[in-house]
Amino acid sequence: MIDLVMADRMRKPAGAKRGKKAAVIDVGDKPDGEDEDGAAKPDDEDAEEEKDADEGVDTDLANATVEISADGEVELVDAEEAPAPRSTGGSLARRDPLGAYINETKRFKLLTPDEEHALAVRLVEHGDTSAARKMIEANLRLVVKIAYEYRRAHKNLLDLVQEGNIGLIQAVGKFDPYRGVKLSSYAAFWIRAYILKFILNNWRLVKIGTTQAQRKLFFNLRKEREKLEQLGFEPTTALLAEKLDVAEKEVIEMERRLAAPEASLDAPLGSDDGDGTRTRMDYLPSDADRPDRAVAQNEFAQLLREKLETFAKTLEGREETIFRQRWLTEDPLTLQELGDRYNVSRERARQLEKRMLDRLKKYLEAELGSAVDIDAMIRE
Repeated sequence: MIDLVMADRMRKPAGAKRGKKAAVIDVGDKPDGEDEDGAAKPDDEDAEEEKDADEGVDTDLANATVEISADGEVELVDAEEAPAPRSTGGSLARRDPLGAYINETKRFKLLTPDEEHALAVRLVEHGDTSAARKMIEANLRLVVKIAYEYRRAHKNLLDLVQEGNIGLIQAVGKFDPYRGVKLSSYAAFWIRAYILKFILNNWRLVKIGTTQAQRKLFFNLRKEREKLEQLGFEPTTALLAEKLDVAEKEVIEMERRLAAPEASLDAPLGSDDGDGTRTRMDYLPSDADRPDRAVAQNEFAQLLREKLETFAKTLEGREETIFRQRWLTEDPLTLQELGDRYNVSRERARQLEKRMLDRLKKYLEAELGSAVDIDAMIRE
């Protein structure tokens, strides 16, 4: 039995409005073979088939048998058409967790529209978590049905079912029974959203869809390409970008991401250098400056500092203070702070600094030529 969780903030007094967010609470387990009221659950398959049709759940899926092919492909076969199990010649049978899960979901009866509405009202008005649990359990087969549509995108179908169950729980927590919409129709959007998000995040070791445009391309690029080919058009990059309403460079980048396999930067390349320990990381260009440039920059910075100190000695009074507090410190003062110190306006402090900088510019041009651009260094 799967422990199902529901929203703690759904516990509200009668007449209270629904909250937008939900915390997690445990709705508890119940004994096997009984419903929440303690009554024995019906075992009538015909009644279940009739309610499947009302709720939009595929009855063939509910009564299907799971088969796993030699290459690991999961298939659902109708129980009447399923071949008889083959003898393995031993006492061990292959375990089928998906089939066991589907058989477990068939234990829960489906809800009629009236029962579903009554349970949803109990949940909204009184925060009844037992009602929420019944609604979740009645739609577990819907999650399996939707997850099976994406079986080719992810090998482990149970992973998709698990993510879809989380979406179902969120849908039950946000379901509004007064809008006249069936829970199965509303929950399908949440279930698909969680399944698609899981597929996108686990498609590759490195995520390939981090923006809205990339997510759109991830799910629609291949389908749009096939559609254009069937219509007789050549699926060029520009045409695909126009049809999907994204930038052309986004299409090119996504095609490269989908086509290129993953490669480890730390894996040895097996080169012929003798030890075979070189990796791709060894061949990547470094972002750091070359040693000769770093030495040259440090020497020039030291020389410029000396020239600025020499120039500061030629200043007096307010100009020297402004220069040292604005140009020779790591935490410079603002013009307003300097104006407050000398009881002058900010504009007057700016004028004093500009007059001092004109003299500094002439001094540095005489000492260092055009190596320093004073105009680019002016602080606001």
